[in-house]
Amino acid sequence: MPALTDLSNVRTSVDQANGLPNAHYIDPGVFEEEKHALLFSQWPGLAVGADVPEPGDAKPLEFLGMPLLLLRDKDGQVRVFQNICRHRGMILVEEPRKIEGAIRCPYHSWCYSTKGALVSTPHVGGPGHNTHESIKRDELGLTEIRSHLWRDVVWINVSGDAPAFEDAMADLIARWREFDLPVYHGGADSRFTLEVQTNWKLAVENYCESYHLPWVHPGLNSYSRLEDHYHIEKPGEYSGQGTLVYRQLTNETGQTFPDFAEVGAKWNEQAEYVAAYPNVLLGVHRDHAFAIILEPKGPERTVEHIHLYYSVPNADGGLRLRNTQLWKTVFEEDIFVVEGMQRGRHATYFDGGRFSPVMDSPTHCFHAWVADRVEAHRAMARAALITLYTQAADRANTLDAACFFLTHAYIFALEAGALEAAHLHARLVTYGREA
Repeated sequence: MPALTDLSNVRTSVDQANGLPNAHYIDPGVFEEEKHALLFSQWPGLAVGADVPEPGDAKPLEFLGMPLLLLRDKDGQVRVFQNICRHRGMILVEEPRKIEGAIRCPYHSWCYSTKGALVSTPHVGGPGHNTHESIKRDELGLTEIRSHLWRDVVWINVSGDAPAFEDAMADLIARWREFDLPVYHGGADSRFTLEVQTNWKLAVENYCESYHLPWVHPGLNSYSRLEDHYHIEKPGEYSGQGTLVYRQLTNETGQTFPDFAEVGAKWNEQAEYVAAYPNVLLGVHRDHAFAIILEPKGPERTVEHIHLYYSVPNADGGLRLRNTQLWKTVFEEDIFVVEGMQRGRHATYFDGGRFSPVMDSPTHCFHAWVADRVEAHRAMARAALITLYTQAADRANTLDAACFFLTHAYIFALEAGALEAAHLHARLVTYGREA
């Protein structure tokens, strides 16, 4: 069971709030709770479309222990499936590869199309009999995970019940409508990973704010100063920072990357950096963009997958290399900060810390979102427990057993402030177990 942390003070105003309790960074039970409350139930980033550039390309992935298969089907649509056969749960694809025909299970050779349909079940009805009346192929396709492609990020909703992506991210999509243009991945020299010994949320929190620039990023701060930055906040959706001073990268001859077409004059020297909740960090500039997908690997370990994009395919190779190295240096400068904060979360008496009301509001915006989502998840869990214990009481064979279950249902109802509490109390009074 996760530690039932008190989040009430996290959700207060930024000038009064404390940050999330230590358990939200180091406790395996809380990590499991957040897996469902913040990641499975929302629209986290899984990968990028550039990971499967051509029809038939397939890449096995793992997301919080769940084996997944990223696949571009024969019509060019990016899909995400559970990477297991519907027969006996065998892993289907072990390494990235091209699917030339069908996806064949290596165990019993059940085969699936790139759209997930079950198309072949050899000997399922006995030797030489490839069908059986109980094996309905149209009901046994691969389990597809709800997904959406935006800015080349593959966003997924594991629970299947989140609002449509276009609604969940409506404000950010509108904010960057000028950038609703094709983006081209820079290729092998425009991607890298960083393995960081920290909870994934600390990477989000650090990215949200510019307060640390003078001390952690002195090179960046030398031309894009702290006072040139502004806050970006949309409660429940995203937060981050922007700069009014963006300096384009140039080579020895003064060449720059081509601009994105018709994004407007305001972006000539402006750039924005936004954490799209829960785990995707995005940056937009007049001439390039990037996406960072945070892969939680445990309470205290995160893999950062960084991808750089341009307005045209085959942007200048030398400039790409320099740009990749520039951003790699910037992101590596943050490692000691997030790892230091992670170690600090083992300080028994740390109370979550306080926020600068002026400088930390984007980070507090994220903390408040985490607290809201976790509390909502807990409320749903308590409601389910009330129902389960009430049903158990209704089915009980003895009065003592019924009262045992009713008492538990009543306690959960009181904790949740649920309307059922009065009815449950009345039943216990009737049975002589409450006054």
